[in-house]
Amino acid sequence: MSDGIILQNPSHYPIDSERLIRASRAVLGCHPEYKDGDLSIVLTDSRMLNVMNLRYAQVDAPTDVLSFPADDAPRECCEARRYLGDIVIAHDYASAQARATAAAISDVLCLLVIHGTLHLLGYDHDTNVARKKMWAAQDLALQGMNIDPSLVESYGKSEND
Repeated sequence: MSDGIILQNPSHYPIDSERLIRASRAVLGCHPEYKDGDLSIVLTDSRMLNVMNLRYAQVDAPTDVLSFPADDAPRECCEARRYLGDIVIAHDYASAQARATAAAISDVLCLLVIHGTLHLLGYDHDTNVARKKMWAAQDLALQGMNIDPSLVESYGKSEND
């Protein structure tokens, strides 16, 4: 755990844990109302995300990342920190997509953490207007991590192939 961000990597995938935490903080830092928010990031495999995708989104297919925003805390809760929710990433799926686009897996994982964190904050990409807003916030966080935002376009094209 680092400053309220819990990273779980039970399969011990080779990752830079601190960089992934920084990626989430890059998003939270641009949203002052959430800067002290807590969340968890779980790295698992595409089989698990397929199960979760089917259960929670009724889509029988693997995916790279799912976000599960937390319910609002009860009014009587007086904790200073707010739990935002969980981000679950399929490391094998993301690795395959990274190879397909010749992107660094560490950059792709940061993109997925940033994307997932934005979903926890209520961003979505279900309409053109919402997508533009989310992609602008995503680009800002990527730039804060010294990652070229063009990664989103190349990674997205690979996703749809």
